[in-house]
Amino acid sequence: MDCFGVKLCFCLLLTSAIFASAARNTIPLSGDKVVLAAEGRSLMASIEDYSEPTANRGHDPPSRTRGRSGKNGGGRRATRPKSPITTNLLLTSLSHFSTANQTPAVAQPSGLGPTKPNEKPRVVVLGSGWAGCRLMKGLDPNLYDIVCVSPRNHMVFTPLLASTCVGTLEFRSVAEPIARIQPSISSAPGSYFFLANCTGVDTETNEVQCETITAGTDALDPWKFRISYDKLVIASGAEASTFGIHGVKEHATFLREVHHAQEIRRKLLLNLMLSDVPGVSEEEKRRLLHCVVVGGGPTGVEFSGELSDFIRRDVHQRYTHVKDFIHVTLIEASEILSSFDDRLRRYAIKQLTKSGVRLVRGIVKDVKPQNLILSDGSEVPYGLLVWSTGVGPSPFVNSLGLPKSPGGRIGIDEWLRVPSVQDVFSIGDCSGFLESTGKPVLPALAQVAERQGKYLANLLNNISKAGGGHANSAKNIDFGDPFEYKHLGSMATVGRFKALVDLRQSKEAKGISLAGFVSWFIWRSAYLTRVVSWRNRFYVAINWLTTFVFGRDISRI
Repeated sequence: MDCFGVKLCFCLLLTSAIFASAARNTIPLSGDKVVLAAEGRSLMASIEDYSEPTANRGHDPPSRTRGRSGKNGGGRRATRPKSPITTNLLLTSLSHFSTANQTPAVAQPSGLGPTKPNEKPRVVVLGSGWAGCRLMKGLDPNLYDIVCVSPRNHMVFTPLLASTCVGTLEFRSVAEPIARIQPSISSAPGSYFFLANCTGVDTETNEVQCETITAGTDALDPWKFRISYDKLVIASGAEASTFGIHGVKEHATFLREVHHAQEIRRKLLLNLMLSDVPGVSEEEKRRLLHCVVVGGGPTGVEFSGELSDFIRRDVHQRYTHVKDFIHVTLIEASEILSSFDDRLRRYAIKQLTKSGVRLVRGIVKDVKPQNLILSDGSEVPYGLLVWSTGVGPSPFVNSLGLPKSPGGRIGIDEWLRVPSVQDVFSIGDCSGFLESTGKPVLPALAQVAERQGKYLANLLNNISKAGGGHANSAKNIDFGDPFEYKHLGSMATVGRFKALVDLRQSKEAKGISLAGFVSWFIWRSAYLTRVVSWRNRFYVAINWLTTFVFGRDISRI
């Protein structure tokens, strides 16, 4: 008999045994095991309280004598009482065995429905950046249920992100879990964090459509769900601006997320090790070890400074065979650090040049796998290309049917509301003042986003206290003073023990500007105190001390 015939006979015998067992009238099963024998083979199925009558609930299950005394004494173990199994239950079990390898049924659409008048209103926050996390930190969980939808479960402390690329800091030192920023997210019954992307906003029904984030070959397939909101805050941030240049997304690496820094570090260390392999030509070594940074803003300058210090202090000691081939080029279309004082910009140029960074003024026209082409036709070969030319609206923001401010951001009024719809606010890099407000579009800075989040948290708390927390209930409530932004200054590092501090409120205003070691000490002290939790402050301080004493960690993990 072939294998199929054996299996068929086994199934028929097993089915007969099942119906015979179902016909018996004995003690109900409660947490026990049933052994079905057929052709010398047994099937062990563990069943938990499926057919336990109501009268038996809360009582102990039938006794399971494990000793060697009593009725079944004499050295023989007691026999467990047999129990009946309902036909439907066993047929369901068989169905489970026969369909184990089939595709599971698709779940019905689900989500969070509208809140009731006697329940706390729900604030839905899209994003977990500076603006969204500062908002959630300031919201009163006694007034609102807080729901966050984001593709990451942490906030990135972006001012220190460049330091993680070369091992000055560890990656977890700049990542702050959302549950630590707002504990109610993981503890309050009506507050949640969903690892998902928002795919649409329906302002007519006060709903957002979401799709889960999954990764890896063993992950669940993404599914969609809806969330009803009483107040919606769009703080989804922006994405790196490529200006439509061909090849940027395919070949360049951005520096906005932790995984970007991880990718830069792995590629940098990989190129260092590959260039040391016998048989690699000198020309190929120069290409592999040529690090090109496009964008002369604070991110590009700080990364160039960290990279040059890494080369001088660590590469020269641990990769002596290729130390003469590695170099850094910073490409900027106009002036580096254009928002800083002229004296500080000249100091930055001097320090970067002194540390070995080559400064090139030019416009990138095309990016290829191993080189980029400038507007004058010159080619620049590279082994690592980091793109930091600013930010622009994300595809999600572009897809929303909401008014837009200059530059394509979501248009907001003086109270950070989207004026054409009810109960919708927007903060951070994805938003900008409408022209009708007479206010300029604020720069995409962490301090702007953080202060908008703090202001909006206080505003929403006051709205709820005034009885306007639920949807469409805040029409006659005084919102108080509008949002006003006051620039506190700018800081940037330009290498080892060197930094810039510009405390002017604007480029045209007068104020204090410092450069050198004192500025570097101010920069480190300021950002150490701005790290969200004491845990991460401790990590950052320990990482800085470890790097200073033992050097950077160059492990490629």
